[in-house]
Amino acid sequence: MATWNSRGLRGSTFEDMINRTNEIYLSENLALIQKIPTPITPVEMDKSHHQITLAYFDQRSTVDYIGVVQGVAVCFDAKECAKDTFPLQNIHEHQIQFMQSFEEQDGVAFMLIYYSSSNEFYYMRLRELMVFWNRMLDGGRKSIRKEELDSSYYIKQERGFVIPYLKALSRDLEARD
Repeated sequence: MATWNSRGLRGSTFEDMINRTNEIYLSENLALIQKIPTPITPVEMDKSHHQITLAYFDQRSTVDYIGVVQGVAVCFDAKECAKDTFPLQNIHEHQIQFMQSFEEQDGVAFMLIYYSSSNEFYYMRLRELMVFWNRMLDGGRKSIRKEELDSSYYIKQERGFVIPYLKALSRDLEARD
């Protein structure tokens, strides 16, 4: 069983940025995206009983976000990376399986990766992720180098949006047609 502690909050700034973007998308009637909470069972509390200091995850999480964009069902996971290589160990097999099943139901699954050292955001399509995932399973590299990524899926900052990922989603949808 997995354990939760303060390390689990590493990506919270990234998630805050995504949440703010999702609020803007909702207010502009562009998308309805919800953060999926991971159920936990508290084990230890601080003396005031206001903060959990140790907990266990009740179940495996699937993805961080799920929702709909202009009639298209989407799900995605948010991953933060401090270096120019993204370790595939940050993705779990049950997440891959969920995203594959989601796409089999005509949804769109992807990952948003935040390279914190360079302040860059990347939209990774599931089919792109599967190339790297299968390479790892076949005994190859267990990480993804930034230079291996499709430069057209880097998310460019726009005024009014923290992480404007809908343009990358639109490009992804166009490539599927």
